[in-house]
Amino acid sequence: MSQRTLLGPIGQIARTVKDIDAAKAWYRDVLGLPLLIEAVGMAFFDAGGTRLYLQRSEHAGPESILYFRVDDIRATHADLVAKGVAFLQPPHAVHRYADGAEEWLAFFADPEERPLALMALVQP
Repeated sequence: MSQRTLLGPIGQIARTVKDIDAAKAWYRDVLGLPLLIEAVGMAFFDAGGTRLYLQRSEHAGPESILYFRVDDIRATHADLVAKGVAFLQPPHAVHRYADGAEEWLAFFADPEERPLALMALVQP
């Protein structure tokens, strides 16, 4: 008899960085993520219950887009712009649901030019 495997939520996402000190400061001070653990060449942050693991690597390169869910995308966008974050475009709707709610996105990059995004469900 086979047992059904159920996966839980994602517990950790890893991202490589060339400059761990600069990345640690940016994710902590600009994005406001709480720093959980740090060790030589590593930093772990709490990203809303999912751990973000940054690891120093000379070969850091393109990686998946990290989408950060926020309650108020316009306010978060304005706060990050005030901290010097450059966005590719302002927050905008990408999908409208049958009930009128909209999925909104706004893309930006980390200091090593890898993509990140804000995402929010905006009610009518």
